[in-house]
Parts: sequence; C-alpha cells; structure tokens
Amino acid sequence: MGLMGDKARLLETDRFVHAPGDGRESEMPMDAMEAAEAADASEAVTESGHRRAAEAGDTAAMSALGALLLRRGDLDGAEPHLRSAAAAGDRAAANNLGVLLHQRGYADEAGGWWRIAAVGGSAAAAHALGRHYRERGDEPAAEYWLRQSAESGHCLGAYALADLLEHRGDIGAGRWFRTAAERGHREAAYRLARLIEDGGDEDHRAMPAYGELSRQEEAEQWYRQAAARGHRRAALQLGALLEDRGDVQEAGRWYLSAAKDGEARAACALGFLLRDAGDEESAAEWWRRAAQDGDGNAANALGALHADRGELQTAERWYRAALDAGDVNGAYNIGLLCAAQGREGRGEQWYRRAAYAGHREAANALAILLLQRGDASGAEPWFSKAAEAGSVDAAFNLGILHAGRGAERTAHAWYERAAAAGHTDAALQVAIVQLREGELQDAERHLRCAAGGGSPEAAFRLADLLDRQASAAGEGLADGERPADDESMQWYERAAAQGHRRAQVRMGMFAAARGDVVEAADRYRAAAEAGSRNGAFNLGLLLAREGSLPEAALWWQRAAEGGHGRAALRLALLAARRGALAEAQSWCARAVELGPPEVAERAARLRTALQEELSA
Repeated sequence: MGLMGDKARLLETDRFVHAPGDGRESEMPMDAMEAAEAADASEAVTESGHRRAAEAGDTAAMSALGALLLRRGDLDGAEPHLRSAAAAGDRAAANNLGVLLHQRGYADEAGGWWRIAAVGGSAAAAHALGRHYRERGDEPAAEYWLRQSAESGHCLGAYALADLLEHRGDIGAGRWFRTAAERGHREAAYRLARLIEDGGDEDHRAMPAYGELSRQEEAEQWYRQAAARGHRRAALQLGALLEDRGDVQEAGRWYLSAAKDGEARAACALGFLLRDAGDEESAAEWWRRAAQDGDGNAANALGALHADRGELQTAERWYRAALDAGDVNGAYNIGLLCAAQGREGRGEQWYRRAAYAGHREAANALAILLLQRGDASGAEPWFSKAAEAGSVDAAFNLGILHAGRGAERTAHAWYERAAAAGHTDAALQVAIVQLREGELQDAERHLRCAAGGGSPEAAFRLADLLDRQASAAGEGLADGERPADDESMQWYERAAAQGHRRAQVRMGMFAAARGDVVEAADRYRAAAEAGSRNGAFNLGLLLAREGSLPEAALWWQRAAEGGHGRAALRLALLAARRGALAEAQSWCARAVELGPPEVAERAARLRTALQEELSA
C-alpha cells in the first residue's frame, strides 16, 4: 500500500500548447475553459467515430457508443446500441445494459443481463448482480456473486462482500475490507479501522509500509487513509484517537476538517477543544453549528456555558433543544437548573422524565429528592435502578440507606460495589468495617484508595494504621524522631492540610515532641478553631508551659464546654488555687460527668476535699 499523509506527493504535469512558428513549447498552460473545450471536442470526435463504426456493424463500437451515451444520461440513445452489442456477446455491453435497465426500474431484466455478463467474466457485473440479489434478500446468491467479483480483484465487489459478511456476523469481513481499502476505497478503510479498533479483525497483521503495528496504531493508519480521501467520520475518529493520546493540535485539525464537511459531532468535539484552550467564544460558535445540525451534546454544552454565565433562560432553551434532538441529558440538566433555582417541584418533574428514559444520574437525583422528603420507600427503587445501570453514587447512597435501617450487611455489599468502581467515600466505609473486623491488609488497600481519592479521614486512618503496624513489628519511632519522609507522617500531613482536626492535633504533637513550640501551637490552634476539643486542650497545655496561663484557661474552657474531662479538671484546679471554691466544685462535677474514669476519680477526690474546705 502506498504511503499516505505527509509523505504523499502528487506529481502533476501541465499540458502545453505550442507557440506558432517557433516549434518550441510555450510556458503558458492551457486554462480550464480551453481544456474543457478540448475535452468536449475530443469526445465529439470519438462519438462520431464510434457511431460510424457501429452503423457498419462493429460490436465493440456499439458497446463503446452505448457506454458513452449512458454516461451522458442519454438512456434512449444508449439502449439500442447496448442491446445490439450485448446480443452479439459483448459482456461490457451486457453489464452496461443491466445498469441502464436498473436505472429505468426494470430490475429483473437488469439482473438477467448482469448474469450473462458475470458468467462471461465481468467482475463489475458480478458485483452488480450480487447487490441485486442482496436487495431481494437472497443472501446466499448475493454472497456467491460478490465473492466472484471480489476474487477477480474488483474493489467495489470486495467492499460489498465485506459489508454482507459483517452484517451476517460471518468471519472474513476484515479480509475483504482490507482488500478494498488497499485499492483506495475510503469507506472500506474506515470500516476496517473500526473493526481493528474493536478487535474484530481476524486478519489483523503487520502493514508492510509501517512495520509491526499494534491494533490501535494500524487502526489509526486506516483512519488517516480514509480521512485523507475526505471521509468525515474517519476524520472524526482520527481526531478522537489523537485527542486521547494528548496530541490536541493535530486532533483539532482533523475535527476542523470533518466539521467543515458537515460532521456535527466533529464540530461539537472541536468546541470542547477550544473551550479547554480558553477560547469560549469560538467554542460556542462551533457548538451552535453542531446544535443547529441536531447534535444534542453540543446543545447541552451551550446550555452549560450559558448557565455558568448566569443566563438561565438561554441555558434552558439549549437544554430543551438537546432534548428535542433526542439527548435525554437535556431533561436532566433542566432538572439541575431548576434545583439550583430552588424549584424542586419542577426539578423533580424533569428528573423523572430523564429517569424514565434510562438516565441513571437522573434516577439517583430523583431518589435523593424523595429521600430528603422522607419517602425512603419511594427513593429505594430509583437508587436501585440507577445503581444497576452503573451509577456509583447511587450504589453508595443505597449503602447509606441500608445502614440507616441497621441492615449493615446489605449496606456493606453496596459500599463494596461502589468502592470497586473507585468511589472514595464508599472505600472509606468498607475500610472502617474491615478495620473493625481485623482485616488489616484489605483495610489498608481501601484506605489507600480513599486517601488517594482525596478523603482526609481515610488519610488519617491510613497513617494511624501504618503507625500501629510499625509498632506491632517493633519498628515504631518516637514522635520526635520521625523523619519528614516517613509514610505515616506524609499521610498525617495530607489529612491536616485538608483540615482534618485529629490529624492537625497529631501533627502538633509531633512538633511539640521535637521542640518546635511555634509549629505545635499553630497546629493545635487550627484544630481548636475548627472545633477540636483535644486541639483546644493541648493548646492550653502548651500555653501554660510557656507561662500564658490566662489564655490557656480560655482554651481549656472551650475544650471543657465541648466535653473534654481533663480540661474541666484543669479548670477546677485553677479555680481552687485562686480560692474560687464554688467554681472549682462546679468544674469538678463536670469532670466527673465527662470522664474518663481516672479523671473522674481525681475530680471526685478534689470535690470531696473542696466540700470539706467549704464545710470547715
């Protein structure tokens, strides 16, 4: 097969006229009008010669004259010449007579002449006869004649045979698509590329011009061949392959080529490339073209663009256009638009419309609305429908629904299903159960998945698990000795950076252990201000050690009011030291209530001593 793409070169020669008198070639090429006039004159001379020979009884001339008139569209003039030549045994005339009769609607008579020509060895007639039988539903006869044509080297016959075999699901389609493609049939090249890409080409092999290729690489080359010949769907597919590979610039060129030829999906894809490049205006223009040609995806993209700009009426109009184009995403997007505007009633109506059409995320959104309304029994079937259709969020929501009912086993099964599809929160829920049941290896795997997906709670639990595993193996380090590249430290740091309060407290403890009071205070303060009672208590301890007892008392009070028993005991001791015995007794009572046991015991003893002091 010849090289295509940038390596192809078209060698052209100009036709020259001679200047009068000097016998040398002029450098002025013949213009288009002169060329057309010359061609018409040449054809007139040829027709005249054929007509004289045909009148003299020359069969070949009759056949040639009939073919010339047939190409011109003069069926009445062509038919008698073709009949005469065909009756004399000229197979080309028999084939062309079949074409003429087929154009006039005499399919059966056309088939008879095609058979005569095909039996005589005409590959073109065998192709036409095969197509004739296929149109009548006689596939065995169609295959026989198309195979005769294909095996005789007829490009159209090879393509038609491949099309028939692929339609029936028979083997061998790829071989004949390849044969036709190698002879320049662009649709065959496109279909072969699709077959190779889908893994259905049983005759996949290396292409000599390119060496050993993978399936995707060979598919790309056939897409290139078809696209270079103006096949717009091939240009679209080639653009998609290049975009997936990251070659956005070349992908855009092929999308543009296909879009200019009227391929709406290419115009839509080009719009997304332009949007990603920051050119929203050009993107909108291509989406508008595609949407006007009936591309629902482009209409949805335009709707989203206007929604982001706050132009909600325009956005809804484009979403409706998407729905009119058969894209059910339009209904779902109108539902989202209504929900964002606080029109839950209308939103539910659109979610239902999309959900009944099989839109899984609309089914999930509808179920959430029903659940928020307190209709759990109405929500569950929609969650199930969405989950069975592949909605990961719906599977997770089913887990939440069953967990709320106390059906832990069923909830866990749904969490596992969502986790297997990469749902971060579901992976965390699965890990929590596995930690509780001692399945530490599986728990670590799920925690890594959830932490990698951005869950701060998973990052904290993973760090804690790694710490416990290191301690159990005798490899644990003291808090002040941890290097910065310690894996558990890295996970604690990631969780703390995402605002996880327990991780912030833990990082504060590490800083305090290595003597970095400033960092420790910052970590504790961040946790305390976010509501961590341990952070507030530890910050109080740090401040007290630094001599800032009044500020420490403020943080202990915040911790105690949040339920921290040790902070309440500290406040009781402070009050007792300054002689506020009633206040000290109150904080002792709070510490006894909050615990833990050793704190409650100390607080009880202190309260008794204070009572004795007050009674003295």
